[in-house]
Amino acid sequence: MNNPENEIQEFDERDKEPRKEDKDRKSFVFGEVLSYLLYFFGAIVVTIFILSFVGQRMVVNGPSMESTLFNGESVIVDKLSYRFSDPQRFDIVVFPYKFEENTDFIKRVIGLPGEKVRIDKEGRIYINGEVLDEHYGKAVIIDPGRAEKEITLGSDEYFVLGDNRNNSTDSRDPFVGNIKKSDFIGKAFLRIWPLDKICFIKHQ
Repeated sequence: MNNPENEIQEFDERDKEPRKEDKDRKSFVFGEVLSYLLYFFGAIVVTIFILSFVGQRMVVNGPSMESTLFNGESVIVDKLSYRFSDPQRFDIVVFPYKFEENTDFIKRVIGLPGEKVRIDKEGRIYINGEVLDEHYGKAVIIDPGRAEKEITLGSDEYFVLGDNRNNSTDSRDPFVGNIKKSDFIGKAFLRIWPLDKICFIKHQ
């Protein structure tokens, strides 16, 4: 015959288990929610950091870089590289247009600091008296603009051109002129739109 006291004790022991499981479950749910919140907060911080210091999305507006980049395409601009190194010839760079707010230009670096740049009537580009050897899609220049006369770049100045050279406002135009390194937002790094053309951007 069972002892009633033992039955009560067994019942009490069994009754304690569900309460412990409930506490464990609540702790688990709380931990999961906290984990998601920390992950979400971390993602926001990383995104802000990337957009401020590492990369920036830009939509190409206009045909000035055809046939390398086309109107409406989206690219990621690398904002970090030029903090540690100088722009190189043929880099595709982004910089603000100083005469219009919230307007950025995307062009290709042609002339480097200290070099002499000239464009003749046949559209040939001369760097320090020698014809520039180019190996990417570009149009033959019809209007040399201010580069018809030799331009000597300063110690921190760059000469830039659009690849679609007869439909581009660039360093040939006095309203753009030579660009300082400090004016560069960064270098075009990755095309992300349209989806069928996603690729790293070749500069040279």
